[in-house]
Amino acid sequence: MELLKNKEMKKEKLKEILKAIHHGESPDELVRKFRDVLSNVSPLEIPLVEQELVKEGIKPTEIARLCDIHVQIFKESVAGSGKFDNLPDGHPLKTLFEENSQILKDAEVLNLFVNSLRNARDEKMKADMLKNIRFVMRSIVNIPRTHYNREELILFPYLERRGLNAVPSVLWKKHDEIRGKIKKFMKILEREDVNEIFQAGYDLAESLVDMTFRENNILYPTVLSVFSEGEWVAIKEQSDKIGYYKVEPGEFKSDAEPVYPYQINEGIDFSKLPEHMQKELMDKGVTLVPDGYKIPTENDFRLDTGYLTPEQVNLLLNYLPVDVTFIDEHDRVKFFSSRHRIFDRAETIIGRPVQLCHPPSSVHIVNKILKAFKTGEKDTAEFWLNVGDRFIHIQYFAVRDEDGKYSGTLEVTHDATHVRSLEGEKRLLDW
Repeated sequence: MELLKNKEMKKEKLKEILKAIHHGESPDELVRKFRDVLSNVSPLEIPLVEQELVKEGIKPTEIARLCDIHVQIFKESVAGSGKFDNLPDGHPLKTLFEENSQILKDAEVLNLFVNSLRNARDEKMKADMLKNIRFVMRSIVNIPRTHYNREELILFPYLERRGLNAVPSVLWKKHDEIRGKIKKFMKILEREDVNEIFQAGYDLAESLVDMTFRENNILYPTVLSVFSEGEWVAIKEQSDKIGYYKVEPGEFKSDAEPVYPYQINEGIDFSKLPEHMQKELMDKGVTLVPDGYKIPTENDFRLDTGYLTPEQVNLLLNYLPVDVTFIDEHDRVKFFSSRHRIFDRAETIIGRPVQLCHPPSSVHIVNKILKAFKTGEKDTAEFWLNVGDRFIHIQYFAVRDEDGKYSGTLEVTHDATHVRSLEGEKRLLDW
């Protein structure tokens, strides 16, 4: 009986808040006034009162405005949230935390709209709710591509390098489950089946909310306590290349040099971890063994994105499933790959002017391409032809240095016969 009374009390308070928003009362004042009530309301409890409010004349789009206030309360309830907010603007972890606020809000709004769709009074309201659902999903579909991708590709390697594999593994699995639910929901949305949309939408919203709490309370406090400033500098550099979810972070200013996972050789000092993480690891008897694999090795040389030995470069170029030739800035043949040849090459052409490697009848085409590349007029040239029963694709690329100066031409020839024959999808290994 007491539980029912509490539920009714919360419903009435939520109705009071929503009506106040509807009438223009200050959100900051409402946060202060109803903090105790809001801090005890799950994001998925709001639909219990929304239909009563709709009956009283408040539109679902107005109800959605509660989410801003509700999300602010949840941000404050996260353990150590003050530490996240106090991070400098542009700090990657502050950005992740702010993105989770946006994700939480969008999950609430999605859940509100699918509930309103299920209880739509007429076809117009149904059409309006479908439109609103599609609108919020235009954002939600980008969560995996931005927020989750940055965590999986950039954040997780730093934990794994230190031997903490369990947290990234569990979270990545959960991310993939959400990816599947988003894909499933988008297909269901096309069918406009109200009951299916409600069930799948509720499930997706619940999973998104759950993930924000896992990240805010497990992942973020852990990385905050472990990562150095140099690591955050490197994380910021890489994060900008992937993109963000509804947040535009500023520049992260630091004098620290970027530190990448392969540069880390130490493990994790348990005493630096959040208490709940320490307890869980100790209870399970987990021993963290850092990844001691050393990069670079003695024979490696630095490339833009990694290290290779000369032997590995040679093997890599020769195992590419294409025919590669490089002509330097003086129009001399400098290199060609020895495997996967489509057109004959002999090592006697090394150092030879490229014009002399073609029949006289086609030299004017070669010179036209090279001239356009050197002047900057063009960057690519493309041809394709049938050779017997094979379809051959040929591309030429102007190679330029960081300042845009012409450094040569890359020729890539590919037997695309097999690629052209492919249909549908193949996602599973068949051997």
